[in-house]
Amino acid sequence: MQKNIRNFSIIAHIDHGKSTLADRIIQECGSVSDREMSAQVMDTMDIEQERGITIKAQSVRLNYTKDGEQYVLNLIDTPGHVDFSYEVSRSLASSEGALLIIDSTQGVEAQTIANVYIAMDNDLTLLPVVNKIDLPSADPDRVLEEVEEAIGLDCTENNLISAKTGLGVRKLIDSIVDRIPAPNGNEKASTKALIYDSWFDNYLGALALVRVYDGSIKKGQLLKMMNTKAEHKVLDLMYPHPIKKEKTNEIKTGEIGIVILGIKTTEVIQVGDTITDAKNPTAEVIDGFEPAKPFVFAGLYPIETDKFEDLREALEKLKLNDSSISYEPESSVALGSGFRTGFLGMLHMEVIKERLEREFGLDLIATAPTVVYKVLKTDGEEIMIQNPYDLPKVNQIETIFEPYVKATILTPDEYLGNVIKFLNDKRAIQNKMDYINPTRVLLDYDIPMNEIVMDFYDKLKSITKGYASFDYEVVGFRPGNLKKLDVLVAGEPVDALSIIVPEEKAQAKGRVFVKQLKELIPRQLFEVAIQASIGSNIIARETVKSTGKNVTAKCYGGDITRKRKLLEKQKAGKKRMKAIGRVNVPQEAFMAVLKLD
Repeated sequence: MQKNIRNFSIIAHIDHGKSTLADRIIQECGSVSDREMSAQVMDTMDIEQERGITIKAQSVRLNYTKDGEQYVLNLIDTPGHVDFSYEVSRSLASSEGALLIIDSTQGVEAQTIANVYIAMDNDLTLLPVVNKIDLPSADPDRVLEEVEEAIGLDCTENNLISAKTGLGVRKLIDSIVDRIPAPNGNEKASTKALIYDSWFDNYLGALALVRVYDGSIKKGQLLKMMNTKAEHKVLDLMYPHPIKKEKTNEIKTGEIGIVILGIKTTEVIQVGDTITDAKNPTAEVIDGFEPAKPFVFAGLYPIETDKFEDLREALEKLKLNDSSISYEPESSVALGSGFRTGFLGMLHMEVIKERLEREFGLDLIATAPTVVYKVLKTDGEEIMIQNPYDLPKVNQIETIFEPYVKATILTPDEYLGNVIKFLNDKRAIQNKMDYINPTRVLLDYDIPMNEIVMDFYDKLKSITKGYASFDYEVVGFRPGNLKKLDVLVAGEPVDALSIIVPEEKAQAKGRVFVKQLKELIPRQLFEVAIQASIGSNIIARETVKSTGKNVTAKCYGGDITRKRKLLEKQKAGKKRMKAIGRVNVPQEAFMAVLKLD
């Protein structure tokens, strides 16, 4: 029955206990036996289990009895990391309520606030839940005060729990049933459902995880995707479960389920698309559909150049399970053939590279990550640049626009001076600064995305001894005074080492860059010049000294002209070698750009 369905998500900052609470709720509802239970049961990937993070949003359908009445709880466990906020927004759009988990030892964090705003945009009923109250350093009263101050949520009806021990979890499930509303929807209307996740199964093909708003989806029904216009017949239907999925003949109004269409790619099934009945389509499209946009780009190259086709195949297979990756072939003089790959953020890039190496047995070189720039040329044409090496010549550029992000940073006030200095160094623009309690400050800044893709988060953590938290959302392009910094090794430009930098930092970055490369490039039998240039101007140079054979070692005393003759011969040989010699640039050199500060 529709009135007994509760659809809810769990949102929180990283490490505040989302997946652990999901485990306890599943156990409390008796959906997984103690024998089958494992920690983070909903995180199905090895990397998720090892790193203790959620990468893919997962769902489970649970049955729960309260006061003799049967309820269906559809729980969506969302990723916590900022890179995957795209999935969080889709998951929240499919729910009527959300549990806002806050760690009782750490309090409100930047991502807590960011996720709350997404939930409020979707008009969800928010239940504040204070977790980890079993720890000696827990201070639930202070945390509830912070929630009221920073977020404005009424915390008179709160839930104090320990997801680890299970304390207070049954009371929490009762309040989910009591306080989260049942889904609205017209059972007799034409089918209208939202795809909020998709993945690829080797046996069943592409699967879509959907939330039905109106009507129902039946086995054998012909469905139409409203954005891609594709039509497919439903081969099978299932309710989601991390261990044993349950087959069904119909997914009714308000329910969540998996639709099997027997498609061999996930391109047709796009997250955020609306599904309707092909014969009797609905006129309304569910709002907010837009494909996931990659923000960070890097070149991925196989170390063994003959593995290029293997890398292409691996990326094709991985795209079936993660539609947010984009890739296109590119070639580099230094690295050979590879792919320019787009990611949602730095963690996403790390995870994808690790999956390619693990699951497909590849050895990869990744170039330093860059962002997308918008370039207005002097002839009025506007182009998007992912690779710094593709930037047009200086005399063809009118303006370069760079992407900016709106950053939310929460820090203890004792580190405030350090954080503000650090943000100023990163060309950040302050919007506001608020004290959410006497010791914690909320900073709102606009920062060029180029400044945060490298090691921003690590440095922020180190200057605040790990206490600051950070979240961001992309806010659009703004003009910047930017230049392309090229690196020449032995007179040859190395395309994969080009970077785009602010003009005022170009000299300093060029000097640091060549100094680092000098340490990394192995010595040859001839001198190697490493130069940094902007356009045709060389702004920095270092020289890797040659390794030389002591050709005069066999001369014991004797005439100096004999020694000179041998040295001149050696010099001529080195000159000839330099003309034909090619310097191999090692993998570490391509990552040296990460340590430029």
